[in-house]
Amino acid sequence: MAPNSVAVTMEKPDNFSLLEINGSDPSSFPDNKRKSISPKQFSWFLLLKAHRVVSALSWLLASVKNRIAFSSKNVNEEEDPKSRGKQMYRFIKACLVISIVALSIETVAYYKNWNLDLINRRPSWEVFGLVEWSYMAWLSFRSDYIAPIVITLSKFCTVLFLIQSLDRLVLCLGCFWIKLKKIQPKLKDEEIDLEDASNFPMVLIQIPMCNEREVYEQSIGAAAQLDWPKERILIQVLDDSDDPNLQLLIKEEVSAWAEKGVNIIYRHRLIRTGYKAGNLKSAMTCDYVKDYEFVTIFDADFTPSPDFLKKTVPHFKGNPELGLVQARWSFVNKDENLLTRLQNINLCFHFEVEQQVNGVFLNFFGFNGTAGVWRIKALEESGGWLERTTVEDMDIAVRAHLNGWKFIYLNDVEVTCELPESYEAYKKQQHRWHSGPMQLFRLCLPTIIKSKISAGKKANLIFLFFLLRKLILPFYSFTLFCIILPLTMFIPEAELPLWIICYVPIFISLLNILPSPKSFPFLIPYLLFENTMSITKFNAMISGLFQLGSAYEWVVTKKTGRSSESDLVAFAEKEEKLHRRNSESGLELLSKLKEQEMNLAEQETPKKTLGGLVRPKNKIKKRNMVFKKELALAFLLLTAAARSFLSAHGLHFYFLLFQGLSFLVVGLDLIGEQIN
Repeated sequence: MAPNSVAVTMEKPDNFSLLEINGSDPSSFPDNKRKSISPKQFSWFLLLKAHRVVSALSWLLASVKNRIAFSSKNVNEEEDPKSRGKQMYRFIKACLVISIVALSIETVAYYKNWNLDLINRRPSWEVFGLVEWSYMAWLSFRSDYIAPIVITLSKFCTVLFLIQSLDRLVLCLGCFWIKLKKIQPKLKDEEIDLEDASNFPMVLIQIPMCNEREVYEQSIGAAAQLDWPKERILIQVLDDSDDPNLQLLIKEEVSAWAEKGVNIIYRHRLIRTGYKAGNLKSAMTCDYVKDYEFVTIFDADFTPSPDFLKKTVPHFKGNPELGLVQARWSFVNKDENLLTRLQNINLCFHFEVEQQVNGVFLNFFGFNGTAGVWRIKALEESGGWLERTTVEDMDIAVRAHLNGWKFIYLNDVEVTCELPESYEAYKKQQHRWHSGPMQLFRLCLPTIIKSKISAGKKANLIFLFFLLRKLILPFYSFTLFCIILPLTMFIPEAELPLWIICYVPIFISLLNILPSPKSFPFLIPYLLFENTMSITKFNAMISGLFQLGSAYEWVVTKKTGRSSESDLVAFAEKEEKLHRRNSESGLELLSKLKEQEMNLAEQETPKKTLGGLVRPKNKIKKRNMVFKKELALAFLLLTAAARSFLSAHGLHFYFLLFQGLSFLVVGLDLIGEQIN
């Protein structure tokens, strides 16, 4: 027997066989080869795979159907065609229909081995069949009419993309220079004499709120515990709530602190117009405001540290041109879920890089609406609070800058607050933040051009502050990555290079993550999520630019009342002291309000908790929304991914696939917490 031979025997003597196999023969094991390509087994394999694919698609379609059916009973104002996005949704659906038809034609061409150069290689009389003729007509029409338009638009968006990327790079280099040289705002005069209370300037604290049931206690408590002479400070609680029970609770909280000697008053408007701007404007008309030199604003979910005023107000001393001192935001719930983690990346870059660089090199940035100290004289000379836009904070900042006032940003002074934990709340917030600047740009452009500031400051306001960062960014992000890219899969003449799709976006995302290095594992989700949010930002930008009805929509961001561990301990101690000092009538009032809330909870599903004082016995049911524009874009991108798979595009396919899945997750409201 040969040395490379194997003997195989069967134990049963009546069925005995001997087979000699040469191991060096490459054609050995012929039976195994035939067995591996058995038509029967291959058919079962295909059936199994097809069953899995059909099951997955059935589950997906059933999920979408159930969500749409459920959301039809709870109409979301965000997705109501009468309110906004009707034309946008129709446009996306039209692109989706075109892509599905094109995919069907390309699939037939792929399996029939039709070449893309068929029209140039075969005369028309050799073409057989209506489908093949239609395919050739589509190729001709595509190359002559559609491709030039898409190529021109893609080049235009690419240029905008590179300009905006260069702006991000310059901002990061400026931040690096600040860190390297350790540049920080310095006091121009000696610090305030802490032993002499008469040297402390008069400071007005304003806390505007509207139906902030979850956070009113902690915000009022934090303001009441600011380390500042009591006779040199006044706290205004500006309540625009329309719930009588909540108004009584806030009044009781204010009274409890007033009994402790805190100079605090409660103010409620009878005519609540103008949202937050109207609330602040009304408060500034009080006669006693003329006795105060500075005003500090805290939104209802902001809890400053006791030394906040001592770290900010001294910067005004010896600096008469200074109009605003802005502190940084920090977030108690940044690690709550994936949505808050991704928001934290964006906002860390905004505060650490954008505002710090603009504050150091330009003495100007957009006021954040809270956690800032204004010189009242700067507010009055700049025209005060106006109700003409939904970004009253940016409005007053631009007008103060045009009047020559300077701003200081303190990156080392932090004030804690909350991030929206549901996608619906975050989407509404982003719509207001991106539609308001476009409203303001329309209103302020003539004033900026006619102002007496330098040409460099005018260029910064018009081209960088408004156009590049508020208009161009959402425009190219949505157009290039959500519309042009999937369409180029069906128009190979306009195919985008890999550096636009992959390399440059990843580099820019790395720059955005630098201020929050712990978020590096979320680099790819952050890149995909930013592209997903581009449809909301683009829609908001269009609404504000063309003064559509949704541009004036204001929705108070949903709060949860979360606090850090140290805040909870301090809050518990405060609550114990407050309840000890409360009068019997106050306790009776609280007990009555608790009973009313519990009765309401039994009648219908409760929507809010009573500031931590009332906990409904029944578990609150949470509901998911359906966002139709995001779902339509998801299927558009997934259709383009299927076309890319047929063409073996590689990275194009993976980008389209994962971007489509991210739109699908957001469209089905599977990111963040659900709404109560």
